[in-house]
Amino acid sequence: MSTLSHSPLFSHRNAASIAALAAAGLLIAVFMMQYFGGLAPCSLCLTQRWPHGVALALGLIALMPITAAPARRLLLALIALSFAVTAGIGAYHAGVEYGWFAGPNACSGNITGNTVEELKRALMAQPVVRCDEVAWSLFGVSLAGFNFLASTILAVFCATAAFCGAENDRR
Repeated sequence: MSTLSHSPLFSHRNAASIAALAAAGLLIAVFMMQYFGGLAPCSLCLTQRWPHGVALALGLIALMPITAAPARRLLLALIALSFAVTAGIGAYHAGVEYGWFAGPNACSGNITGNTVEELKRALMAQPVVRCDEVAWSLFGVSLAGFNFLASTILAVFCATAAFCGAENDRR
């Protein structure tokens, strides 16, 4: 039996608690930045939030007393997948911000038109917040980059707990 199966950190219940708290904390942080810090999200920012919401919901289900041990293991694997999805979106978004990838036409400011009226309509339909501009960064890493880093760590942690951890509490 692996050392991880004896570590209380990697027990399914503890891992589900950590995952739910981390997802909730990340969502609270971005909502605070949006509503109190004035950082309006672009469409890719909003897309990155959904998998965190899924991870939070699955983590709360895993913590319910009626959830059986095999189901908790499956839920942890699904939580790991949710974090991996948002990490992938974060990596793509950071690449768009730094010019490594072309962003979605809907939020990257590609405005074209043959007439003044077409250009005016395109400008009016353009979102206020563009996906290809870094709204905030720390040490050269944008929020999308931090989401990638945090979500990757959480995905690896949850996958490790799901496949290598043990159900210590038998509830």
